[in-house]
Amino acid sequence: MVPVTEDLFGVTTPTPAPAAPTGGSLSGAEHSQTPLAVRLRPRTVDEIVGQQHLLGPGSPLRRLAEGTGAMSVFLWGPPGVGKTTIASVVSRATDRKFVEISAVTAGVKDVRAVLDTARRDLNADVHTVLFVDEVHRFSKAQQDVLLPAVENRLVTLVAATTENPSFSVISPLLSRSLLLTLRPLTDDDLGALIDRALSDERGLRTMAGESYALDDSARSDLLRLSGGDARRVLTYLEESAAGAQALGVTMINSEVVAQSVDRAAVRYDRDGDQHYDVISAFIKSVRGSDVNASLHYLARMIAAGEDPRFIARRLIILASEDIGLADPSALGLAVAAADAVAFIGMPEGRIPLAEATVHLALAPKSNSSYKALDAALADVRSGRIGLVPPHLRDSHYPGAADLGHGTSYLYAHDQPHGIADQQYLPDELIDVRYYTPTTHGAESVMSARLARIEELLGRDPA
Repeated sequence: MVPVTEDLFGVTTPTPAPAAPTGGSLSGAEHSQTPLAVRLRPRTVDEIVGQQHLLGPGSPLRRLAEGTGAMSVFLWGPPGVGKTTIASVVSRATDRKFVEISAVTAGVKDVRAVLDTARRDLNADVHTVLFVDEVHRFSKAQQDVLLPAVENRLVTLVAATTENPSFSVISPLLSRSLLLTLRPLTDDDLGALIDRALSDERGLRTMAGESYALDDSARSDLLRLSGGDARRVLTYLEESAAGAQALGVTMINSEVVAQSVDRAAVRYDRDGDQHYDVISAFIKSVRGSDVNASLHYLARMIAAGEDPRFIARRLIILASEDIGLADPSALGLAVAAADAVAFIGMPEGRIPLAEATVHLALAPKSNSSYKALDAALADVRSGRIGLVPPHLRDSHYPGAADLGHGTSYLYAHDQPHGIADQQYLPDELIDVRYYTPTTHGAESVMSARLARIEELLGRDPA
């Protein structure tokens, strides 16, 4: 039953419900077993770590979090970078009702009910902020229901997603909102959270009220294992504190961390020599066609929390540089793997990375196109350029024909075999040969084709 009040004219109007979340990850968070990550959620904008590119003075997100903004926003970013945190801060903004629904459990009926209540509350001059977690799980019908409410600002929508909204959100809804991209948290950001957990009154305390301490190696392990995820680093820290308590100590070291998170700390420093050594070994193993070694180094990077986008970029480079035309599908597969990682995130992103790694490791290898371009670049940089032959020059302007531009050009499609026997290179480079194909894999076809072209033109294939 919604409480009502009676005004001077005897008309009853709804009394807005208290600004409390309903359903989803922000609901029912206050209890005796509340996780550390929930207890430490920032209460104000200034307590948020990271995302400073979105939280500058006067920014839409800051105005929304401070209760002065009305534009709907989509928060897109990987897990654990602050999407729910920002919603939590917004929920504390004054003079607005905050309602939370989860796209995992809410149906069209639930969305309509929330919007109907928001409409009644707006008549009582109470504006609603609607937080939708995992909005990419909403069907098109559910998103269509939200559209008029967002367009008319019946509610201010704050929607969180780990998937690219360009693919998972209908265009009309996205065009009426701001899309804000949250960046992965840095080690400094996560370190600030760790320090807060160890010192804040809401953080970690022994049963006797003592503070826990963390040695440098344990801190490094927590940062490495977290993979840039704030929720994960605080969960691991909380479990490590429980492990230390079970041992009757207050110092958390690497051994306690490893036992508590149930996996050994992988010796891998993303900013040090190990980072370069492991990625180097990975690339050289794929280039050398050792699929097992390739998978081993891929697993080490994934387990250590290496940025999967970095791995994907390296695979794209390798597909172009080391496989090339020996397997033209390799580049497409590597790009598809990078897109898949960006689209689905981790940990599922490890699967397309593994698929691309296996394909590239077992693919035939050729660096002929890479070497050919480098040879051409070397000539250009050394000044071997020359003039473009007159028949190849632009002839689409008045007076071009008088200069002889394009007048003797042979259109390849009108020639036998579709090949025009004419000079293409500048005079200075008339005999140069940059591209020397291998006979590896699919490039053997290119090699035979080039030889046939040279034969038809009566040229020396060497």
